Amino acid sequence: MDRRTLVITGASDGIGAAAARQLAGPGHRLLLVGRSPEKTAALAQELGAEHFVADFARLDEVRRLAEELSAATGEDGIDALANNAGGIFGERTPTVDGHEKTFQINHLAPFLLTNLLLPRLLPGGASVIATSSIGHRFFGHLDLEDLDNTRHFSARKAYGDAKLANVLFTRSLHTRFHAEGLSAAAFHPGIVRTSFGTGSRSVMRWLYQSPLSRFVPMIGPEQGGATLAWFLTGTPGSTWTSGRYYDQDRPTAKVNPQADDAELAAALWQRSAELVGLD
Repeated sequence: MDRRTLVITGASDGIGAAAARQLAGPGHRLLLVGRSPEKTAALAQELGAEHFVADFARLDEVRRLAEELSAATGEDGIDALANNAGGIFGERTPTVDGHEKTFQINHLAPFLLTNLLLPRLLPGGASVIATSSIGHRFFGHLDLEDLDNTRHFSARKAYGDAKLANVLFTRSLHTRFHAEGLSAAAFHPGIVRTSFGTGSRSVMRWLYQSPLSRFVPMIGPEQGGATLAWFLTGTPGSTWTSGRYYDQDRPTAKVNPQADDAELAAALWQRSAELVGLD
């Protein structure tokens, strides 16, 4: 397998950290991104990887991160970007940028980061992988006039909307850039036993963190991380298909009906670009 330059966001914990551990070694160059300086640095030191710190609740930090990653990779470029950072949160909270926190961290921040890194992604025909969730099927319904859910907020709807946006963004990346060599896919890693949902009062918290979780079939972060690593090191068109949505490592047509709306995908791209200040 050729040596690849791999960027993993949300790498300090959960499946991001698990994937990094499985990919570590002389085979690949790992650039790990996390919100916690201490945890991210500790993992990078353990693995002999490079690390970068950014809080996706601040778009200025996302822009700085893009500059740092661009400088670090230079003409060598990036072979694969894992947009893995995300989460579900509690009450509706606006960020310093004025957006609902769940939507910004899960969608707007990776949308901005990916666009700013396109000069490092396109020349080498990179892969962009989004960690989404099956929750987009049940809780997501995007309203382009109210992406921040000012009218009908619930933690699970905000999360479902954001994860639906991940799928639509993936399909737009495929539509816009696959002819130039870029490939993109989104995947549900499974119900993974992590700290997910700790800060939320939604049903997700009870599913993951309450004693009831003992009765839910869960997988360990190592298994979820293995799926992420499989995408990052796989060959688009052979290992996996660009533009598709996957349930773990299996392509599935079980998606939210809005996920197949090409006009909505294009409109979401345009609206997202406006919200983050891209031309």
